[in-house]
Amino acid sequence: MAEDESFKVTDRRGRAQGADRGEHDAPTSAVSGPSATRSPKAEPADEPSGSPRRAPASPDLAGLFVMFASSVLVNLGEAEDPVSGGRHVDLEQAREGIDLLLLLRDKTAGNRTEQESRILEEILYDLQMRFVRAAQGRQPR
Repeated sequence: MAEDESFKVTDRRGRAQGADRGEHDAPTSAVSGPSATRSPKAEPADEPSGSPRRAPASPDLAGLFVMFASSVLVNLGEAEDPVSGGRHVDLEQAREGIDLLLLLRDKTAGNRTEQESRILEEILYDLQMRFVRAAQGRQPR
């Protein structure tokens, strides 16, 4: 895996600004994730009462995987903390996030679509490799 490749995380909670709610992005390789940021559209204040509204995107299993992956990336210091805006490394929290994804893999076996399984395996592989690199960088030589 090349150092210049990155993993992008999509906020599917609908809190960020910019993209459509109805899109479903998925990672295309072990080192890349959803490429667009999901966010609500600003609703006009004086919208006519009869105009159609978009329903919020329904939660899905891939979104849950991405949510845990984004948490792991923050704890590996590879993404900014959304609260503080800073970067920090907390390997124990990162390990717990990866362990939760592994638990989800085991508990949802046989109940995932082929695409959900592929996304989960790619996310797990990428996060585990990033964790190993981060852990090796923290060990005294």
